[in-house]
This record gives sequence, C-alpha cells and structure tokens, in this order.
Amino acid sequence: MKFLRVGAPGLERPAVLGPDGAVHDLSSITADLDGAFLAGDGIARARAALAAGELPPIAEPGRIGAALARPGKVVCIGLNYLDHAEETGAEVPAEPIVFMKDPGTVIGPDDEVLIPRDSHKTDWEVELAVVIGARARYLESDAEAAACIAGYTISNDVSEREFQLERGGQWDKGKSCETFNPLGPWFVTADEVADPQALELRLWVDGVLRQDGSTAKMIFGVHHLVRYLSRFMVLEPGDVINTGTPAGVALGLPGTPYLRAGSVVEVEITRPGGSLGRQRQRIGQA
Repeated sequence: MKFLRVGAPGLERPAVLGPDGAVHDLSSITADLDGAFLAGDGIARARAALAAGELPPIAEPGRIGAALARPGKVVCIGLNYLDHAEETGAEVPAEPIVFMKDPGTVIGPDDEVLIPRDSHKTDWEVELAVVIGARARYLESDAEAAACIAGYTISNDVSEREFQLERGGQWDKGKSCETFNPLGPWFVTADEVADPQALELRLWVDGVLRQDGSTAKMIFGVHHLVRYLSRFMVLEPGDVINTGTPAGVALGLPGTPYLRAGSVVEVEITRPGGSLGRQRQRIGQA
C-alpha cells in the first residue's frame, strides 16, 4: 500500500492510494499518518477499510505533503556508500556514522527548498528513508529489525557543506536548516518492497543526471542499520532513518556545482516492478 498526506501545509489529511490509482481519504481511520497510527495497527485497519469500500475518494487531492506528519526523530547515516565515501575523500567507516536531523526540516516532496542565508555550498542527497512502525530496542537479528519497519519512502537529505564541515562541531548544523528534508511522495509498506537492497536511486539537477546508484552498494544494509541503531537509542513508531546517499553530490563533482536559487531538483527511487515515487523541488532563497 501507498500512504500519503494531501492538502495545504498544516492542513494535510491522511490518504491511501488505491489499486485504481485514486486517492482515498483516511480521515475516518486516523487524524494523521504518524507514530500513533503506525503503533495502533493503522496499516492493517486502513487495508481492511479500503478493501471494504469504506474510504471515499478525494476528487481533487491537490498538494502532496510529507509522507509522515512530523517524525519523532530523523536519524541519518553518513558515508554509507563506498563510492560516496571515495568521491568526498573520506575514510570508509568501520561502523555506521550516525547523526541527527531536526524533524522540523521535513517538508513535502515538491515543496520549495530554501538555501540558507550566507550559504554558498548547499548540496543534494537522494536517500532511501526507512519508516519505523514498531518500537525497536536492543534488536538481536535482521529478522527482528525487518519486523519493526512499516515501510519506505524517498528522502532528499539536503546539506550545507560549509556549515557541516567547516564551521566546527557536529554535522547537524549543515543538515538541519529549514526545508532540508523533502520526504515522500508516499511511503510504501514494507510488504511491497521484497528486498530493500534492490532499489535504484536517481537525482537530477536542472535536467542533468547527477546521482545514479543502487541500495545494493550500501556499506551497511537496511536491516543491519535498524538493528545497529537499536543498540544506541530506542526507535519509536513514526521515526525515520535516512540511510545514506550514493556518489554524485556536488561536493564530489568537478567544479562543485552547488545549488543556486532557481535550480530544480528531481529525485526518484525505483524497485523491481514498481516505484517509491518521484520528487521535484524548486530551490529558493531564505
């Protein structure tokens, strides 16, 4: 199933994409797509209601918002693709590099991304995002980790490289600027993604293909990451994990062609027999 949120910013309503391609209103099931919905067996209840014809179609869905209401936390993994580590001149990590991103950065997949004031090095990063659906604490196996995943969606982990790498302290400063995490257009339930390590990630800037990678090339796979993180923090329903980006970011390209106001970024993730959707952001100036 594909779950999404539609409507103006702050007024989104929960919905599900039916097999007929229509967007169906989930308001009778839940007030929003959030941790409470996931923890309360919301996916199963929505599936039953859709099958029973109890969810009315939305004639004009309009804007698509973030795939989840504000997550409890956004946990990010750095340098999780060998080619990305190599292009940035970084050492290949022996363990996952973990940092946090302000959940307030999460916006809709086609919303405007703002270059921060005094920024000259705003960069893009297509990433597979994992949506946590059950409490994950001290997991012992990949099977336990898989059971805690509600689904998958697309994240653009927008990053300001000067703030991240040249201003001292931790990476969070370059990762948590407003609008720095377009998420969606929907999250696809885990049962529809047979193998999270068989997904293709692509990103274009102004029509030029900049990133073209595969989750098969992750240094640390999805299930390993969930299990690993559960040893250091409790993951709750509605949390999001950004799992890293493949090569092709501006930081690693000749001439470092960072984003400028007016640029257009397009992002997609495909899977065998389907897609996690597509994003399109126009870049503005804060």
